[in-house]
Amino acid sequence: MAFEYAVVLTGSIATGKSSVAKFFRKEGFVVIDADQIAHTILNQEHKAIAKMFGDAVVKEECVDRKALGAIVFSQSEKRKALEALLHPLIYEEICRQAEEQDKLQKPYLVDIPLFFESGKRYHIERVLVVYTTLQEQLKRLMLRDSSTKEEAQKRIYSQISIEKKREMAHYLIDNRGTLSQLKHVCEKIKEQIVGEFNDRN
Repeated sequence: MAFEYAVVLTGSIATGKSSVAKFFRKEGFVVIDADQIAHTILNQEHKAIAKMFGDAVVKEECVDRKALGAIVFSQSEKRKALEALLHPLIYEEICRQAEEQDKLQKPYLVDIPLFFESGKRYHIERVLVVYTTLQEQLKRLMLRDSSTKEEAQKRIYSQISIEKKREMAHYLIDNRGTLSQLKHVCEKIKEQIVGEFNDRN
């Protein structure tokens, strides 16, 4: 059964999930990256994407994610159509990689940004949520993507609020402080995860 040793890594856009994933990789954890898998599959499906959203979103057999994002983040029916195409293919590949990791009988992370939004398609018991405030999300996203406040808000509001995700967390990493504070919290959570899985074995 896939996901026996899995812990979901999630949060919301611009909460600092990438920094947390980087820390766990340095500590020897395998991180299955749903976004990376999605980008690969997105380009593999470029013909279907062009048919659904127009040739302007594809350049040299690669999907222009910024152009596609401008469409799907402002039109929910278009976003749902894209998800219906991609999610089954992404799920299949994540399951394949998870089954390989489960054979090692060691905890690993599955980085799924839209874990809660996907209607719990992934049957993973333990969920690690990276948290920061909505105000901090907005500030970071505008800085990171050079986007306007309105563009950043559209992307943030297309997801379940970080406050709701916080309530559903098995493990919580509060990323409102400095990088050194984040590292300290990550260290504690890592020890907790390793301890819980050691108790199972």
